[in-house]
Amino acid sequence: MSCLSRLLQGFIKIYKQFFPQGDPTKFASLVFKVFDENNDGSIEFEEFIRALSVTSRGNLDEKLHWAFRLYDVDNDGFITREEMYNIVDAIYQMVGQQPTAEDENTPQKRVDKIFDQMDTNHDDRLTLDEFREGSKADPRIVQALSLGGDPST
Repeated sequence: MSCLSRLLQGFIKIYKQFFPQGDPTKFASLVFKVFDENNDGSIEFEEFIRALSVTSRGNLDEKLHWAFRLYDVDNDGFITREEMYNIVDAIYQMVGQQPTAEDENTPQKRVDKIFDQMDTNHDDRLTLDEFREGSKADPRIVQALSLGGDPST
């Protein structure tokens, strides 16, 4: 097993402790990628502390910027429907079966609802500003990412 595999497996193991009813593998892998700011396949102490600080004690704008980086998988400055689906699907897998509203009972329905609310110029991709404003209007985005705390802070 490579060093990256061991690090990632350790990260997944931690998430499994918090989400034993689901499969956090996909979500933990995506979060690992955001924590690994320099893309070297490891999370240095400084990277870990920065991410932990933002996700636990950052203000709403800092948390939303971090979340945007999580959703923007290819780092091109936009969140596409496919990227959003990737994260939402990972969250649904992680939390397991949860009672949800009919219009959010599948990852695709949730993505469609998010884009209906956030994509103000209807170009099928979200900018950081659209994501930030849409998330402020729907604070469940922050909560769904397990970024913790009161979404209004």
